[in-house]
Amino acid sequence: MFEKNLSNSFFDEPYSTEPLAKRIREVLNGKVGFYSVGLYPASLAYNCALQNEGLNILLAPRDGRELFGAFSDIDLSEMDNGIKNKIESIAIANSDKSGRYNTLEDLIINCELVLLSSNSKHIISDVDLAFKLRKKLKRDNVLIACLVGSFCHDYNLNESFVLCEKLNNLAFFSGFHRHGALRNPLDSFTANFCHPDAMNAILGAKLLNKISPNIQVSAGIHNVEGQYIKAAKNISSILAGFAHTFHKNNPGLLPTLLTLLLDQCLDQAAYVSMSRADRESLYTKQPFPITELGYGVQRIEASLQKDGDFVQIRDHTFCQLTAMVADVRGSMMLPVSGKPTRNFQAGQVLAEKMIEYGRCPEDVDEFIEWCAKSGLKRGALEGINSLNYWPHILKKYSIPLNNSSMINLLYMCIMGPNKMKKYVYKVMTSTRELANYCQESVRSCQSKKISDSLNNFHLKSSIDFVTKSLIDDDRSFFELSDIDFGNQIESVDIPIYNKVIDYIETYLIKSDL
Repeated sequence: MFEKNLSNSFFDEPYSTEPLAKRIREVLNGKVGFYSVGLYPASLAYNCALQNEGLNILLAPRDGRELFGAFSDIDLSEMDNGIKNKIESIAIANSDKSGRYNTLEDLIINCELVLLSSNSKHIISDVDLAFKLRKKLKRDNVLIACLVGSFCHDYNLNESFVLCEKLNNLAFFSGFHRHGALRNPLDSFTANFCHPDAMNAILGAKLLNKISPNIQVSAGIHNVEGQYIKAAKNISSILAGFAHTFHKNNPGLLPTLLTLLLDQCLDQAAYVSMSRADRESLYTKQPFPITELGYGVQRIEASLQKDGDFVQIRDHTFCQLTAMVADVRGSMMLPVSGKPTRNFQAGQVLAEKMIEYGRCPEDVDEFIEWCAKSGLKRGALEGINSLNYWPHILKKYSIPLNNSSMINLLYMCIMGPNKMKKYVYKVMTSTRELANYCQESVRSCQSKKISDSLNNFHLKSSIDFVTKSLIDDDRSFFELSDIDFGNQIESVDIPIYNKVIDYIETYLIKSDL
């Protein structure tokens, strides 16, 4: 699909003193281009036009797309006409007297940094086109970045993936904003600009930081993790919207559920981080330590004891990127004023319809129909796009089910088989069942076997397991935990939440999806 190590840098290598200094000045004085536009870039442009006289951004709408097409009629009626005219001017090509809009080619000619704001439907073809145009125009040092918030899929290979993992050097830009909040002249926003080379990350962040005094952009090197977090967060915010609406009268449940959604999102990204082919060089082959970018420490890793040794299983270094973590938190909060994110709104629709019909949606198409009737455009719901590929993502990045149990539950609610949805519905709508699910689903397989054996201590197999775990020095815990109690534990009444947990394990791991 792509050349994995495709060059994407502000600089030619090897570096030399005079051209390097000249190039840094060119970049810092350059413009930022947003291609395809959409709600976020257009709102960002509004904020820039509101705060600055001289704009250093250019917009280029996709063919057939209106510049302000992502806004509702109500939004447009509330906008200042002078600001809208200013935005229109930065989308029109200066070299063309016909008043045509900029194209991607115009952005590559006139900008030092080009952000492809396409959603998952167009991003792969847009990235391919951007690199081809850059080569054709001999503008090889224009940096290409994306902000797509969903997983991609190769239908030929039947493989889902994070785009920045396929293209190691593709930059990623991420910041939190609520629907319409960027048009508030007093609000401020944080964002991260990530590129695996620290110098490119710093320059890209400085360039974006200049577009508005209300927007603070920090540099980071974790482009792959940042994009994964964005995609997983968009799914998680659907469940957050559901919980805030369905369980609004149950304040004891929400903190547990929302904490799990945040923690699991970050834990999953930490597993993805371990799969990076460039993970070692990410930290060791930088022009300076990443602590100079604002990271508190050079590396944060999680270890697990196995066979007497500690094995590194997760890399949490990216968690020091404050704006990334704030994006996850913010997307799961119900705002005091204004609207929540669009994926959160989709979760609210899910709750309202499940209350109305007393069941889960029959399939993803029905859920999309519910969203469309509530005024949510299909193309804006990147969380649903990512949820489509969820089983593939779990397998590709070896993400344990106990670190993804909340998204697994949402997947079963929307896309699981109908024979299980009556149980999923009961778990999602009963505070006691959902609280038990939150507690039990995060246990590892080994932890669950300990619990099962203690719950069934009248059985010899359970007694043997616990005894061996405590006194057998010759066998590791992992070997002992391979004992299967499935046919021996004679529990008559299995709680509903456990039925769902067991079925998810069977459906997502053992079935060939």
